[in-house]
Amino acid sequence: MASSLASLAAAAFALLFLATVQAADPELVSDFAVPDGADESKLDGVFFTYTGLRDGAPSSTTGLGRKQVSVKEFPALDGMGVSMELLDFAPNSVNVPHHHPRGGEILFVVDGSLTVGTVNSNGKLYKNVLQKGDVFVFPKGLPHYQANFDKANKAVAVSAFGSSSAGTVALPKNLFGSNIPDEVLTKAFKISADIVQQLRSAQN
Repeated sequence: MASSLASLAAAAFALLFLATVQAADPELVSDFAVPDGADESKLDGVFFTYTGLRDGAPSSTTGLGRKQVSVKEFPALDGMGVSMELLDFAPNSVNVPHHHPRGGEILFVVDGSLTVGTVNSNGKLYKNVLQKGDVFVFPKGLPHYQANFDKANKAVAVSAFGSSSAGTVALPKNLFGSNIPDEVLTKAFKISADIVQQLRSAQN
């Protein structure tokens, strides 16, 4: 009995360890990660430079322009455990509730004003109105949002992440733009099938 409990505990610990390891960026065993096929001796400062933010964030039909700087766009971030994003909020625009499964986020308001909030696992909302120069942190995995409620002026922010590829799960799209059965959504949100269809249509 004691032996089987010990085995079960060891297996549980191993699974927990693996889940923890896989949830984080891989640890570097060198100064930085050299891209496959590249000659490290020929790399220079250009490798560590990203110029894709010079033109700002592109505009969008939603009013939220965004320009991501992750390992996909900037290979020098591989193994660094960091990434960032430039966010350009048109007047009266919202970055919908979402979360980042692989990294916490720290947001810095460069210009304008933003209303932000994050919700913990018990459903408590932590919100504030940020002004230029303010910083807010969103813990890894917790749903959060940002909104520019100013009807005349835009807002600009920079987000930094504790992962070279933090990922983004946009809750409206991932819930109502997916193949989750209508019956599940009607029961979960206590809404009619017609409303589910309206919410699905809004994601297109």
